[in-house]
Amino acid sequence: MTFLTRFAPSPTGPLHLGHAYSALLASDIAKAESGQFLLRIEDIDQSRSRQHWEDQIYNELTWLGLTWPKPVVRQSDRMGVYDQALDRLWGQGFLFPCTCNRKDIAAAASAPQEGAPMHGPDGIIYPGTCRKAHQDKDLRQHPRPRNEPLRLDIAKACQAIHDQSRFQFIELGSGPDGETGTITFTPDELINTIGDVVLSRRDMGTSYHLSVVLDDAAQGITHVVRGQDLFEATRIHVLLQALLDFPTPAYLHHDLIRDETGKRLAKRDDARAISKYRAEGHSPADIRRLVGL
Repeated sequence: MTFLTRFAPSPTGPLHLGHAYSALLASDIAKAESGQFLLRIEDIDQSRSRQHWEDQIYNELTWLGLTWPKPVVRQSDRMGVYDQALDRLWGQGFLFPCTCNRKDIAAAASAPQEGAPMHGPDGIIYPGTCRKAHQDKDLRQHPRPRNEPLRLDIAKACQAIHDQSRFQFIELGSGPDGETGTITFTPDELINTIGDVVLSRRDMGTSYHLSVVLDDAAQGITHVVRGQDLFEATRIHVLLQALLDFPTPAYLHHDLIRDETGKRLAKRDDARAISKYRAEGHSPADIRRLVGL
């Protein structure tokens, strides 16, 4: 099996030092294992994606010395694949439509059970309002709604997985609290700390969680290299891999590049943009030193 890593940026703003670190690390690891590094453009959010940002991604990664096979996979070209997966999950009874807005969710979740967490990887843990409204219906008897948010009934999904070994993944890096090695979790942990995540957003036709799982499987990614901010979301992805009969890759969650105050970098941090360092005369070797590689 070919050792495959990937870097999957969204063309919604300039790449910064954190992106450079993640891409360089993924490429370095692949080279060390005589494997291959892939680039994927995650542009499902067409309201924010821009062609000039995508062009800049190619330009700046090339400047950093990275290479990848072409053509590059773009999520916007794979909407039919995501649609088929949603049809499959709908037909299995794992999805339900949700009409709640953020205000509704916040209000319904404002009085959680004592000791229960209020926030998960996707923000406020969904209190199950629309799931409860549909619980006595067999939604599979109706066509899957289009252009309407669809959530995963996480309890029902967990019940469908009988192989308990699917509730784990290998962590080659570490989570925010130093979690490493074989990471195991239980259905109850998923239900209580993640809730019914959105798998299809209005005007998008999919979601990050669904798309990244389908894309990694389609490209045969064996090792996912990404920031620690996505460590908790990995449990969602492992669950979806089990539901869709996909293998679970190994994960390496790395430290985040932060500013002087300890705040992690975001695309709005233009001062850390790779383009700014290039304009100031820095070299790719300088970027490597700045990110600790």
